[in-house]
Amino acid sequence: MSYWLMKSEPDEVSINDLARLGQVPWFGVRNYQARNFMRDAMQVGDGVLFYHSSCATPGIAGLARVASLPYPDATQFNPASPYFDAQSTPDRPRWVNVDVAHVATTPLIPLAILRQSPALAGMGILQKGSRLSITPVTAAEWQFITRNLMELHDVF
Repeated sequence: MSYWLMKSEPDEVSINDLARLGQVPWFGVRNYQARNFMRDAMQVGDGVLFYHSSCATPGIAGLARVASLPYPDATQFNPASPYFDAQSTPDRPRWVNVDVAHVATTPLIPLAILRQSPALAGMGILQKGSRLSITPVTAAEWQFITRNLMELHDVF
């Protein structure tokens, strides 16, 4: 099993939206490295740290799991979509998505708290200049966060 941190702007899809819907396609990824993680590395059942980004207090807002194998992102073919890609065709899609299913809504663990945790110093989200919407999470990072979720929240 692998683990991932997946960023979503709460105005687009929040952890509460995911809880209400149960499962959503992780669409609109337009970075090749993040796309490759979905296409080549993610497996059904992988753990996901659901991260709220581009908001007043960015941070981990819940847990999810990868619920499907990759498949073509339909938004790349829709000219009305902000994710439209004129160079993609149904027989040669450039972009994929996976479905992500809700596991748990947690107290928000702000980015500032993640930065204060030495056990997480190597985490992708904490690296200077990191802007990827999907980053791998090590088993040790996953265990630290999931075992200490409440303690991390209480520190804030």
